[in-house]
Amino acid sequence: MSEKKGRKEEVITREYTINLHRRLHKCTFKKKAPKAIKEIRKFAEKAMGTKDVRVDVKLNKQIWSKGIRGPPRRIRVRVARKRNDDEDAKEEFFSLVTVAEIPAEGLSGLGTKVIEEED
Repeated sequence: MSEKKGRKEEVITREYTINLHRRLHKCTFKKKAPKAIKEIRKFAEKAMGTKDVRVDVKLNKQIWSKGIRGPPRRIRVRVARKRNDDEDAKEEFFSLVTVAEIPAEGLSGLGTKVIEEED
């Protein structure tokens, strides 16, 4: 038969625009910012195929900048799949989600971009 083709597991970094507005629709005011963080984690988990997702402090600050009730409608994030150096880790890779630079023109028209690692 045919072999199952899966996603290659390697270190990679991509930039995404996440529409939080549609993910937080019909969400109680007092749960919007915590739910936004959970939705970003869920998005990164699906995009990178890792269960271990770590959210950067600056991203957390940006989500909470207008309080619990007012997270941004859209956010540009950089998701990096990195190799886990911990010996007793459950998974080989983890995802690190950070804030990406927003161009002066705004977020419209920006798609997913693969970022070349500068080592």
